[in-house]
Amino acid sequence: MNDRVRSMRDALLETLIDRMAVDADLFLLSGDFGSPVLDRLRVAYPDRFINVGIAEQNLINVAAGLALEDCKVVAYAIAPFLTLRAFEQIRTNLALMAEFRPMTVLLVGVGAGFSYTLAGPTHQCLEDLTVMRALPNLDIYCPADWPTAQALAVQCLNRSRISYLRLDAAALPVLPTLRDEPADSPSSFRLLRTGGSLVLLATGYMSHVALRLADRLADEGKACGVIDLYALSRFDASALAGALARYATVMSLEEGFIACGGLDALTLNLVNDYQLRCRVIARGIPAGYRFGQGSREQLLTKAGLGEATLWQHVSHLATRENAPDEI
Repeated sequence: MNDRVRSMRDALLETLIDRMAVDADLFLLSGDFGSPVLDRLRVAYPDRFINVGIAEQNLINVAAGLALEDCKVVAYAIAPFLTLRAFEQIRTNLALMAEFRPMTVLLVGVGAGFSYTLAGPTHQCLEDLTVMRALPNLDIYCPADWPTAQALAVQCLNRSRISYLRLDAAALPVLPTLRDEPADSPSSFRLLRTGGSLVLLATGYMSHVALRLADRLADEGKACGVIDLYALSRFDASALAGALARYATVMSLEEGFIACGGLDALTLNLVNDYQLRCRVIARGIPAGYRFGQGSREQLLTKAGLGEATLWQHVSHLATRENAPDEI
């Protein structure tokens, strides 16, 4: 297993460079992004790289036009500007159009959650899971590490679908899994830990937090499950329900606004639809914008989602039998 710390952005762009060498129909559109790896792509494929500038609405318009001409398109921008500024264009030109015309468009938003720590609430993306999950005909992915981001990008470009890939801006390590998963064919989720009566169902950066919490429990002789869910639409609901069914309590963890239709809503609907005999405890960012600066852990702590706060809840739940009347 490769445990190198690496940014999802650079890993994704390197995958696209390799893909563009063998796929003449693949275009990359950028919302005025720049990086050394992107410069390599721009130089290698100047006819299939378009920098539309700080104009995300036009970015989607151009992407839709190319896709309607049977090109494969990657639209690459900062996550809140891509999903929020251009939401109407995504809805009308992509989600609505895909109702009757197959298109291959991969929307890549960089800056999930608080990962742009110093840029403030304008660049921190806490709403995208909510708004993008509201759109039909759109697949949503939130990988927790760079190999998963690479594999999901390839998967998205191999089919005629509209996809949104939510990338963390920070360099993160590879998460260890309990079972092998083909690198070129990811499913919907992966098991990071099993055991106990509590399972942490997390996505993106919070999967790293969940794993650290589970490791702390293990050091105390306790166990809990950890599931990294990276597909937040069109996921394998039956398989995920089966993975959750063995637990008395499911705690959902997301670096996004809570009670707004994100991972918590997904979890509650799944438990209800499959009539699972477990309760759901949702943890995320309370509604409201934070203007202070600090490290990611400091920002999460101020929002009530820091590891110290979560540890209090998790250690308590992992100790108890978790009868429904205990919370």
